[in-house]
Amino acid sequence: MAVDPTPTRMPMVEPSSGASGRALDAQTTGLSRVRRSIPSQIWYVIRRWPIIPIVILVSITIISIFAEFLAPADPNVQKLNFNLMAPTWGQPNDANELAANEADFDLTTDEGQIGYMIASKKGFTREEFILGSDGLGRDVLSRIIHGAGVSLKVSGYALLSGVIIGTAMGVIGGYYGGWLDEVLMRFVDIWNALPFLLIAIMVGATIGATETSVIIIIAMIAWPPFVRNVRADVLTIRSLDYVNAARIMGASNLRLMMKHILPGTVSTVLVIATLRVGGLILTESVLSFLGVGIPDPTPTWGKMVDEGYQYLINGVWWSSFFPGLAIFLLVMSMNFFGDWLRDRLDPKLRQLD
Repeated sequence: MAVDPTPTRMPMVEPSSGASGRALDAQTTGLSRVRRSIPSQIWYVIRRWPIIPIVILVSITIISIFAEFLAPADPNVQKLNFNLMAPTWGQPNDANELAANEADFDLTTDEGQIGYMIASKKGFTREEFILGSDGLGRDVLSRIIHGAGVSLKVSGYALLSGVIIGTAMGVIGGYYGGWLDEVLMRFVDIWNALPFLLIAIMVGATIGATETSVIIIIAMIAWPPFVRNVRADVLTIRSLDYVNAARIMGASNLRLMMKHILPGTVSTVLVIATLRVGGLILTESVLSFLGVGIPDPTPTWGKMVDEGYQYLINGVWWSSFFPGLAIFLLVMSMNFFGDWLRDRLDPKLRQLD
């Protein structure tokens, strides 16, 4: 029996024209065009592009750079007749205004250890403290603006020191391996087990509470996270083909580490750095709170919280709340930006987006 070699064509099914067909088409179209709600769309944009954290970080950076022009007053001037003045927002404070107007003394100033002291006043007009004043009559807003630069400067220098030390140790340990790697890793373990706050107090008492000593103390805890993460990258990179090819062509160990291995760890270093900045800023605030931070009259956010919390029992919340809010916004913005940068630089997480 002969078999027809011509292939059999399956009949084409025309789309249904009835009510059931139209309903099926509408359902299919709806499934193919799933529309997110407005809140979910907003959250998707925020998660994909950290617009709000970037705006906050850029704003704080600009404020710290132009603090001299943006601050409404000198952050160190003490106006004792206006101490603990509530945020005004343009509203008068009758009690403080009356006390200032009744002062019948000449205006004298004395630049002491904690800034300029206005000992007495004559004909002193009412001041407007937008965010209130602290226990010494200093403008809280001006001190927050000037304190932004101090926090960024201290944490920035400490982070840079941590990046250099931690990356160098991670590259060396991961590249050479063996006993050297084992010694470096055990040293990191011992270092992480040390009581940091006790060491910070001892260092501050030994070399004095200065800006340099605070940077050194914070740098002491900034470098360990870089070591293990960079080392893990180096263990993978050192066995890749292009590194082996460079080794066969006679490249020295230093050239291999600097030119072929170190660039492969840049993304890891950037992610860790952005995630660590928030913690370093909090560390500076804790040191100032404990009294081993940057000394007076330099304003820092942590010191402002320390000076203001003692008045909370009297209902004076603004002198510690606003600097604490500034710390919260800066730290959370850095953490959100670090999370986003980690997701962008990790190909596995980027594919899941």
